[in-house]
Parts: sequence; C-alpha cells; structure tokens
Amino acid sequence: MNPNSQTVYLEVRQAAGGDEAKIWASDLIRMYLRYAVKCGWKALQVDEGTLKISGHEVFDALKNESGVHRVQRIPATEKRGRVHTSTATVAVVPQISQSQIQVNQNDLDWQFYRSGGHGGQNVNKVSTAVRLIHRPTGIVVTAQTERFQEQNREIALELLRGKLYQAEEERKMREIQGYRTAIGSGDRSEKIRTYNFPQSRVTDHRVGKSWGNLEAIVDGELDKVVEASKQLDSKIA
Repeated sequence: MNPNSQTVYLEVRQAAGGDEAKIWASDLIRMYLRYAVKCGWKALQVDEGTLKISGHEVFDALKNESGVHRVQRIPATEKRGRVHTSTATVAVVPQISQSQIQVNQNDLDWQFYRSGGHGGQNVNKVSTAVRLIHRPTGIVVTAQTERFQEQNREIALELLRGKLYQAEEERKMREIQGYRTAIGSGDRSEKIRTYNFPQSRVTDHRVGKSWGNLEAIVDGELDKVVEASKQLDSKIA
C-alpha cells in the first residue's frame, strides 16, 4: 500500500444566494470531481454534495480548499443582465479510523430512505440511503449512492468520524490561538476565494493571488490554484 495514499471526504453545501447558490454548489462538486480524475485519484460521489476521494497525498492537496467560495456571475434566469453574488461552503475532512475516534453507538440516530439518485431499480425501490445524526453535536451526514444499505452506513460513519475529528482539532486550535473555524458560516463576506465570471478571474484572498481563464479552472484545471494555497501551510507552521 502506498504510504502517501490518503482518503478525504469533500463536502459542498449551498449558502447565500438561493437557487443560484445551489447551482454553484453543484458546479464546485463537478470542478473537484474533474480535478480528482485529472490527478489520477479515485473519486466517488457518495451523496449529492459529497465526494470521497482517495489517492496520492489527497488530503495534503485539498485541505486548504475548506471555506467559503464566492461566485459573481449573471444567472441563466437573470433577465436584466445583473451580476449576482452567491456562495457555497466547502469542507474537506480526512478519513479517520475507528481507533482514532471512538463513536458511541447510543449517540447515533439512524434514518433510512429511498435514494433519489441514479443507480438502478434496486437503489430506488429499497431504502438503501442513509441519514446519520450524531445527537451530542447535531452533526448530520448522508450517503446514498451505493447499492446496499450497509455500504452507505459505513460511508456515513466514516464521514461522521472525520467531522468529529475535525471539530476536535479546531477546538484545540481555538484554545491555542483563538482560531476561527475554517469552514465559516457561508456569509458572502466570509470568503477564501472569489470566482468572477464577467472578468474571467479567480482570486484567492488568503494568498493574495489571481488567475485568469476562469472557465478552465472551474472545469477542473486547479493545479496552480491548489499549489498556491499550499503557501498557507508554511504560514501556519
């Protein structure tokens, strides 16, 4: 097994901006899915807004993608040609083993429902989709793309462990240096990156860099953007 092989769950959720924010969230999922394929990683969409990505140094590459991603563009439904601003939040959590995070089964509320996605007749006729609620924290995770309920249960548990691990790490950092959560609330002002379609420009506000050719970046050409974000690791260190 490759010692540098890592697995992450990348979750995108719509934030401010209504229907346009929902479209933007799906655009970001597509962007990361295409980037994963380009990098030769294994990517599986486990739910509408969640990817499971495995491969060489995946977490090292994607961990700084967590935060608020703001888009400025003219929606297809906009009749007056006005530019709208919408946001989506990205969370990247590592796959955590049972030995690292112990989850009390009595704290879990399991719910099962029929998948609304693609996957054949079995997926849609049987309650294979899973919604898992962690009562002490209120964290909710879902998984629905696998054909069997047990597989989706395992994915949901892995995602929950990753979120609990991340929450604990953030708690430690807050105690040390008054650290604010990396993900943010989704407010338009809490942005790590802006995708400005009228100017075909992507700007990372943390490293103070901008790139042109926005369409290619949103199509998965993220190499230079991800590489620039690695500067943040040296700042933290």
